[in-house]
Amino acid sequence: MRRRELLLTAAAMMTTRAVRAQQKEMPVIGWLSALSPAVQGGSRMPESSTYASLPENRWTPLAAFAKGLSETGYVEGRNVAIEYRWAEGHPDRLPALAADLVAQKVDVIVAVATDALAAKQATSTIPIVFTSVGDPVRSGLVASLARPGGNLTGFAFSPVSLDPKRLELVSELVPQAETIGLLAHRTEQDPAGIERYTRMMQDAAHAKGVQLLVLEAGNENEIDAAFASLVRLHAGALVVSTDAFFTQRRQQLVALAAYYAIPTTYHLRSFVTAGGLISYGSRFRDLYRGAGTYVGRILAGAKPADLPVQQPTTFELVVNLKTAEALGLTVPPSILSRADEVIE
Repeated sequence: MRRRELLLTAAAMMTTRAVRAQQKEMPVIGWLSALSPAVQGGSRMPESSTYASLPENRWTPLAAFAKGLSETGYVEGRNVAIEYRWAEGHPDRLPALAADLVAQKVDVIVAVATDALAAKQATSTIPIVFTSVGDPVRSGLVASLARPGGNLTGFAFSPVSLDPKRLELVSELVPQAETIGLLAHRTEQDPAGIERYTRMMQDAAHAKGVQLLVLEAGNENEIDAAFASLVRLHAGALVVSTDAFFTQRRQQLVALAAYYAIPTTYHLRSFVTAGGLISYGSRFRDLYRGAGTYVGRILAGAKPADLPVQQPTTFELVVNLKTAEALGLTVPPSILSRADEVIE
């Protein structure tokens, strides 16, 4: 009996060691996001059957990333693990979250909806794949787009450069608007950049013959106050600037635009599917899918320095006719003919 117990114990120890060895061999991805699970599409990657049965325009960021990752042979829970860290719309939390992922010795970090500086400052050795807003060269993330150098690469987009186009679209949609509001995120991180952005938007408004009313917000209460100011100052429409801060507060913005009956344009399709009026911007699902393929290639041995930073080449215009009707607007044929998607 004693001998049998010893044999069983030995077998159990061998099994445990085998499992631990397998777990150690399974690569780990660190997911560092400035947003929340609700905005990204859940707290973990969906099963392949979930997104395979949906059209691409309904993929969440997580589903698009999972698709790209699967195209390189990696599936969460099968041959790769993922550690998630969410800043919940509070970028000041990113440095600590990035440091925690480095301490966990993950194999690669995905820096989502952030400028990736927190990840870069946390490690110079662990590969980092970013989906970043802004200019990665100017911000010091990479040496160049074609040859990133170092341990970072990814997908960079500058959707704020599309904001003049959004102003043009909402001016076309609401031709009677003499004043158009611009809701910008107040931040002390890049005052020179904010000044350039505001000047660009003022030039765009001048070209359309409208006045631009710039309002800044740094928290939820200031967003509420900004919408009240728009009504008081008789703004006929609103452009919400591109920022993770506003993406995280999508429901609040859409609800306020409906409550105050202000025609509003956004940078993401998800705002329009949530009840917003119109959006124009990058197809974010392409960026996340691409990030998934880059991560898979790095896990297979590729070096970030050898993978060029890519930028979006496809943009989409989405219109919600139901919202337009509620606002008493008739969407002109010139917009409908260009729309990639019309929600009825």
